[in-house]
Amino acid sequence: MVKNAASLGRSGTHDFILLRGAAIVILLYVLYMVGFFVCHSSVTYPVWQGFFAMTFTKVFTLLALLSVLVHAWIGLWQVLSDYIKPYCWRMLLQFVIVIVLLVYLLSGLAVLWSV
Repeated sequence: MVKNAASLGRSGTHDFILLRGAAIVILLYVLYMVGFFVCHSSVTYPVWQGFFAMTFTKVFTLLALLSVLVHAWIGLWQVLSDYIKPYCWRMLLQFVIVIVLLVYLLSGLAVLWSV
């Protein structure tokens, strides 16, 4: 079995399962948000703030954010490993992507838990 330190899972099977799990969480979150917009004809700031003040919404949003980041990392890692053959360029791009994803995570946490 070939292992790669840059892969999120321990093997292709783990990455496959992580991708599918993340996709399911993202789908459920989209349905949750659509349900919110369907139930509220006019979304004002107090309504929006009250919706995101609920612990369930915060936790679900955090789970969706983590799922998007996992999905992005695995997808971009696969693309880079397929199309960028020089090792140093691939590692540099993976490093940049990890930094960007960490910035997204930290800014998402700051916004989410400041409400």
